[in-house]
Amino acid sequence: MKYIPVGALFLVLVFGTSCEGQNKTDLSKENTKSATKERVFSTESDDPNFHTKYEYTDAVGKHLIIENCFPRGGSRYTAPNGEVYAYAVFWTRIINETDHPLELKIDFLDSYEVPSAPGKYFKLSVPPDTMTLDKEGLFNYGLTNLESFLDKSIHKPSSLKRTINPKESSDFYVLKLGLVTEGSRDVDGGDILRTGLILKGQDLFYRVSVYNRQAPPSIIGEEEISCGSINLKNLVLQQ
Repeated sequence: MKYIPVGALFLVLVFGTSCEGQNKTDLSKENTKSATKERVFSTESDDPNFHTKYEYTDAVGKHLIIENCFPRGGSRYTAPNGEVYAYAVFWTRIINETDHPLELKIDFLDSYEVPSAPGKYFKLSVPPDTMTLDKEGLFNYGLTNLESFLDKSIHKPSSLKRTINPKESSDFYVLKLGLVTEGSRDVDGGDILRTGLILKGQDLFYRVSVYNRQAPPSIIGEEEISCGSINLKNLVLQQ
């Protein structure tokens, strides 16, 4: 896997444990995408199955809604070359209540550097499976054929393109993986990871936040990864 640090992080603990990603000898710090400095604050969702909810309004008062779930997983995957990765599964729902088709494009690089742990890296990937609400209670949110997907894509960037028609919604998985090396721990310091897709103008960002486990929890690292775009214009975030 060619690692391209950007800013983000990994570590997971809610429905399961998470993993620790680390860099390899061929890591490059060139071609790094910088995260936006503009802040969009998280809005807690009323639905207990989701961590955050963002609602955007167009010029005629119609809505685009993005909901991001909590993590689930903490299992391990062994690549064909023998590398071992720990992973966790997230998913996002996008509801298009506007009068126009939504063209969604998401692109993740090969890997990202953990902001609270320099020199450690993780990967974000979008499996082709379609998430549906009836899978919420299943292991890994019902994500299947995981090993065959990763065998083909573990060292490649990942992308997603979908059209969401007016008055329809679309749900998709995001998989977080971290390379497990000899002597490494599944959970680095017991920190808790939260992630979520957000929109700024027509640009999409994937926010990754790390909280410590002290009481009260506090953010110890956070980045927003530039990851894609939509075609709809003039959407305003509702506070």
